[in-house]
Amino acid sequence: MKTMTCRDLGGPCDLEHHGESADDVINAQDRHLKEAVKAGDTAHEPARNDMKGRWRHPKKAMGWYRDTKQAFADLPADGLADSADSAD
Repeated sequence: MKTMTCRDLGGPCDLEHHGESADDVINAQDRHLKEAVKAGDTAHEPARNDMKGRWRHPKKAMGWYRDTKQAFADLPADGLADSADSAD
């Protein structure tokens, strides 16, 4: 399990998304953006529009998708960073 925030994924806030894969956190971000905009949160509208554009034009979005998958892969698993710090 790894964690990325809304901000990590191009959004305006620090809500954490947890998942086993980059696709898990990308889908969680998509749901979060939909819900935030539906609730009237205008700060999330630009990120929501970007995400909608990625779903509509997947070939154009491949660079963002590859970058996000790499960023996810580079993250430590949840809890590993804390346990490494406590071992010192």
